[in-house]
Amino acid sequence: MVKFENPLGTIEINEEYFSELLGSIVPTCFGVVGMANSNAFQGVRSFFDRKTRYLDQGVSVRREPDGLVIELHIVVTYGLNISTVVRSLVEKVRYTIEDVTGMNVKKVDVFVDSMIS
Repeated sequence: MVKFENPLGTIEINEEYFSELLGSIVPTCFGVVGMANSNAFQGVRSFFDRKTRYLDQGVSVRREPDGLVIELHIVVTYGLNISTVVRSLVEKVRYTIEDVTGMNVKKVDVFVDSMIS
């Protein structure tokens, strides 16, 4: 649960909300083919349930005192400039989260787990 206070009161947002929001945004970025599993739970879940696409796949969000830390595990298109794809992705994620929630994004870590042609 991510909790922060403003002049009107306390706001609580589930980590699942951030994961699903990011899981729906990231695959729409240029050069991103899809998301990769970011932890053992996601790997086991996707092994046993191959038909369902989970929006939280490849996304991890945690709250720190000075902002959110977001980790993304992605699959990119072969032949594209990876640094350009990642830079564009980081800016889109930072803008979207800060615009939708009003919370500060401290850091966005992007891990390119594989490439597909």
